[in-house]
Amino acid sequence: MTEHTIVVGVGGESDCENAIRWAAAEAAARGTGIRLVHAFVWPEFPVALGPSEVAPGLRAHADKIVADSLELATKLAPEIPITADRVDGFPSPVLLRESRTADLIVIGSRRLGGALGVLVGSTGTDLAAHAHCPVIVVRPDDAVDQGRGVVIGYDGSPAAGVALDFGLDYARRHHVDARVVAVHAPNDDQQRVTQHDLARAVQSRQTGPVAELIHVTGKPAEELLRWSADARLVVVGSRGRGGFTGMLLGSVSQTVLRQARCPVAVIPRSAVQTS
Repeated sequence: MTEHTIVVGVGGESDCENAIRWAAAEAAARGTGIRLVHAFVWPEFPVALGPSEVAPGLRAHADKIVADSLELATKLAPEIPITADRVDGFPSPVLLRESRTADLIVIGSRRLGGALGVLVGSTGTDLAAHAHCPVIVVRPDDAVDQGRGVVIGYDGSPAAGVALDFGLDYARRHHVDARVVAVHAPNDDQQRVTQHDLARAVQSRQTGPVAELIHVTGKPAEELLRWSADARLVVVGSRGRGGFTGMLLGSVSQTVLRQARCPVAVIPRSAVQTS
């Protein structure tokens, strides 16, 4: 594995194909390697995985997932070093361990409707709340190389500062526009980011094309979704607090992760603390 690596969680469904495509483009832009990881869950269950008719089939299926993912990634990015492994365990714990040494974690996730619309998927939610590096969620119908540019949510918090760094770097690497959106929620003067605060935060980090600064009043999640309607990536920091996953992730991050029509990058609190 290379020193700087993008880790992609692969599960074998069509969900992960777009995640591999996104990771391949990002790895090419960064000049880093890719590590494909398939979490092999069956050893976690009380079933015999020794010599039997079941175990060879389960392991063979997992190995095929790894091989197929490696073949796709190699085809998309033949010049990039790529490794692929089957790792025993459930997806969330496996990828959380990987996040301690990865530059990014990239996963695929389906868009869920109805009563399940509150979820992106347990793995995506766990990673966005607890990972030690930025987490990218890419859905099968997301356009990974289209859109006007990157939209970055900024609210003055430490996580938003890391999100701003991440988003501006992404825009520079991919030669796309950057919109930095600060939303003042009505009747919430405690979290107010002024136009001067926004300009100062961006100017102190500006190393590429000039970013478009957007300062509006409204509901933060709704405004971020509106401004990201034609984006190729939206970046948010997690300001959640407490011991539950939803509280750790934060309501704005959850809503954007659930409803955005493009890939979403979330900066977890643990990534801020270790950055």
